[in-house]
Amino acid sequence: MRAVAEARADYAFEGGAMDDFPEFMKCGANRIATSSQATPGVEGYVFDGVDGSQMAFWTCRETAVSAPHVHEYDEYMTVVQGRYTLTIGDKRIPIKAGEEYLIPKGIAHGGEVIAGTRTIHAFGGRRAERVRK
Repeated sequence: MRAVAEARADYAFEGGAMDDFPEFMKCGANRIATSSQATPGVEGYVFDGVDGSQMAFWTCRETAVSAPHVHEYDEYMTVVQGRYTLTIGDKRIPIKAGEEYLIPKGIAHGGEVIAGTRTIHAFGGRRAERVRK
C-alpha cells in the first residue's frame, strides 16, 4: 500500500507546477455562464454546497478588468497562479499566487487580472449560474 501512495505522490508532482485545473474539475455541466461572470474572457466552473454556498474555479485567459459588484454573503479567494489586483473603493490590493483574501458581504469590490491567472473562490451563498443547454 505504501508503494502505491508513493507512486501516486511521484506522479502528482512530476513536471512541476500545473498551468490549468485538472480535467475532472472542468466538467461542462459545471461551466459558469458568461452572464454570471464579472470579468471578460474568463472560464469558470462551479460546485455547490448543501448549505447554498458555492466554490468557483476561474482561469483568466486574457488581461481584463472585473466590474465592481457586491454580494450578500462573504467571499473568500485565493490566487493559484498569476496575479489579481483586488479593488475596494480607492484601495488596490495585489494578490499573488499563494495569497488569499476575505471580502466581507456588502463590500463593493472589483479588480484587475493578468492573463494566465487562476483563482479559487468560495462564496457563502449562491453566486454563479451554470451554462444552460
